[in-house]
Amino acid sequence: MPTAGWWEALWPEPAKVLAAVGLKPGMEVVDLCSGDGWFTLQIAKVARHVVAIDIDPALLEVARLRLAENRATNCDFVAGDAYDLAKLVKEPSDMVFMANAFHGVPDRRRLAQAVASVLRPGGLFAIVNWHERPREETTILGEPRGPKTELRIGPEVTKAAVEPAGLKLIHLVEVPPYHYGAVFEKTR
Repeated sequence: MPTAGWWEALWPEPAKVLAAVGLKPGMEVVDLCSGDGWFTLQIAKVARHVVAIDIDPALLEVARLRLAENRATNCDFVAGDAYDLAKLVKEPSDMVFMANAFHGVPDRRRLAQAVASVLRPGGLFAIVNWHERPREETTILGEPRGPKTELRIGPEVTKAAVEPAGLKLIHLVEVPPYHYGAVFEKTR
């Protein structure tokens, strides 16, 4: 995980990022690969309920504390593998949100199928990814940040991995300074 202050410098207004990718009041949301809860807290302020899922229980504990400090009570925290979403999520979801992680997924099609299995018809899979720019050009707090250049994937690669799961790309949004948001809708 990034050092303290990194998320704040990268995305000082996470609520705007979430609104741009389709978060709306009253939604049931999964924050997949939620990490320390930087986006989870903002999701909880808008959604009816959020399930924060991460493979790292220590990061989930940081997220739990972040939400508790802000008196957010509409969140469940689940440690588990993203491929096992159907076992981890009890209710159908209106949105699965994933930031800064899709590039590192070994089997992206398998993950997209797992996401599709927990979405309601018309549900959204919102992926925030680093643009395909050299890492040296994506500085945060004066240092190159993000995944290695060769791991970064563009919207077309993301689309090719996700659409076979029955999720149709409905729009792309710019997420300054270095990201794009790809929003897919469950069609079947």
